[in-house]
Amino acid sequence: MSPTTPSDVLALLQREPGRPRLTWYGDGPERIELSGAVLANWVAKTTNLLVEELDAAAGETVVLDLPAHWRTLVWALATWGTGATVRLSPAGEPQPGTAAGSRALVTTRPAAWVDAGAIPPGTDVVAVALPGLARSFGAPLPAGTLDAAADTMTYGDVVGYVPPTDPDADALVADDAPAVTHADLVTWAVSGTSAPAGARALLRADAGAAPTLRAALGVWAQDGSVVLLGAEASGRHSSEDALARLVASERITAA
Repeated sequence: MSPTTPSDVLALLQREPGRPRLTWYGDGPERIELSGAVLANWVAKTTNLLVEELDAAAGETVVLDLPAHWRTLVWALATWGTGATVRLSPAGEPQPGTAAGSRALVTTRPAAWVDAGAIPPGTDVVAVALPGLARSFGAPLPAGTLDAAADTMTYGDVVGYVPPTDPDADALVADDAPAVTHADLVTWAVSGTSAPAGARALLRADAGAAPTLRAALGVWAQDGSVVLLGAEASGRHSSEDALARLVASERITAA
């Protein structure tokens, strides 16, 4: 049976727990590879933090002020697992109103949101460090801000209680894409990828967060795996020869 929810997709990816499912190329030599089991572990810990610490649930919104990145995929999958809505923050400086009505704001730049006066009362802030080996945010944080790198690791490796999902509620909201409900999310994702079932697909983060989320979820829903290039890595692999070497070394079947 084909998966119909992100939780179903994660279950599918764990049928072969050691198989690479997400490979990230970042700046310089950074290469991060997550098997199905490791990806599910990251999502489980993040889901538990969202539910237990931030009260994420159906009817709540989690704003992701993150670039297209492997950590963004984890936060989106975890948020969907709680039944909450992912709202992608638009590019540019933080603006008052962007996070209005949100339960949580997940960002790489918490101080900028504070300086802009753009954090609404009642919205919790989570600071995300993007480097793969980060064990803390690495900079002073505004009062009350959670440090994702440190705090997420304290939560369980298996998803605990999660509230029921309202299938008719929005799962994804972004300025540059139509809203998608939880009921339609996986179907929408699969319809947005040309990669065949089981493919190891090459994605480029410069496509933007919403297209990257859609493409990755669509590939995973068809039992595939993703190689995601950050902006700097995409530039390094822009030549025909460099791309061919990457395709061969990563065994990419859909570029």
